[in-house]
Amino acid sequence: MESPSLPVTAKDWTSTSLHRVLCMQGGESDVSYVNNSDSQALAITLSKPILISSLQSIKLFASPLIRIADLGCATGSNTFDTVDTVVETLRGLFTAVYGDGSPEFEAFFCDLPSNDFNMLFRLLSEKQKVDSSRYFAGGVAGSFYDRLFPRGTIHVAVSLSALHWLSQIPEKVLEKGSITWNKGKTWIEGTKKEVVDAYAEQSDKDLDDFLKCRKEEMVEGGVLFVLMGGRPSGSSSQFGDQDTRAKHPFTTTMEQAWQDLIDEGLIDEETRDGFNIPAYMRSPEEVAAGVDRIGGFKIEKMEYMKIVEYSDEKHEEWKKDPISYGRARTNLVQAAIRPMVEVYLGLDLCDELFKRYENRVSTTREFLHITCFFGVVAFSAIRI
Repeated sequence: MESPSLPVTAKDWTSTSLHRVLCMQGGESDVSYVNNSDSQALAITLSKPILISSLQSIKLFASPLIRIADLGCATGSNTFDTVDTVVETLRGLFTAVYGDGSPEFEAFFCDLPSNDFNMLFRLLSEKQKVDSSRYFAGGVAGSFYDRLFPRGTIHVAVSLSALHWLSQIPEKVLEKGSITWNKGKTWIEGTKKEVVDAYAEQSDKDLDDFLKCRKEEMVEGGVLFVLMGGRPSGSSSQFGDQDTRAKHPFTTTMEQAWQDLIDEGLIDEETRDGFNIPAYMRSPEEVAAGVDRIGGFKIEKMEYMKIVEYSDEKHEEWKKDPISYGRARTNLVQAAIRPMVEVYLGLDLCDELFKRYENRVSTTREFLHITCFFGVVAFSAIRI
């Protein structure tokens, strides 16, 4: 049985195409990132003391203009809230020392060209009409695994819930018949050690590229703050507990939804095997090793944190309404990966996949009685 003609082949689904479609879902629909980023917002709130502490110890630059870069900004309030925190903290420090002679601030919102920059800047314009803490703003379209700015021009760089997305799917995991072939799966949780090692190798390369670029772009004494999906120290799994392993949006239900398409004759196994989610959750040790390899930065603080998927109130509400829970869960996963799936499968098959996903979640009642956590690693470092 042959699959319908697909927009992207597995062979192309690596470095040649991924960077063009890897983005959060734009717009303001029910499946948009704007309306499905509460857990990211909570992670930012919990890690904000790390950021503020680093900013408060920053060297007060003798510059009329302080430049801030948000790397992997996506859209919506999460990026604005963090830039506001940076501007307000630094403005207070500079004002205390220089009074009216404090510098102006410029923020660069950076993401891949596929990001919904139109939505981002419309929301920013609306925000700044009523916001007193104004700063100059610009957009930079490009990968944070490449250089984005001239040498020594960025004073503060932040990256929020973005660095766990890889620059490409490791080509090794798509080599049919090889020991590293990720056959039968669309992500790495629960797969062979050789597949996980291939992802870890790509993760190390990407982290090195990210740090090398920031090392060039940032001024000495500048602050780098990163919040990314992560896993606990010593864990060989991408997660820290069995409930999360079972319930995470990329694991069991996602695999079942792809299998449903195969069982119904809508796609073949080769199509499923060609799609891999390009995400890797680093441990604190892997992050520290990357910083050591590249040099140029001194880690001030690093922390692993667990972010609960939904509030207790939401859990109680959804126990009475599994259908609404299934819809909310599906919206969440679509906000993260729908653009990639749609390009790979096409619109119709993409819709069918997420219909199967929603049905699976809505009818798996045990999900309503277990809690999933999103693990994150947050660290701040000074450019030395």
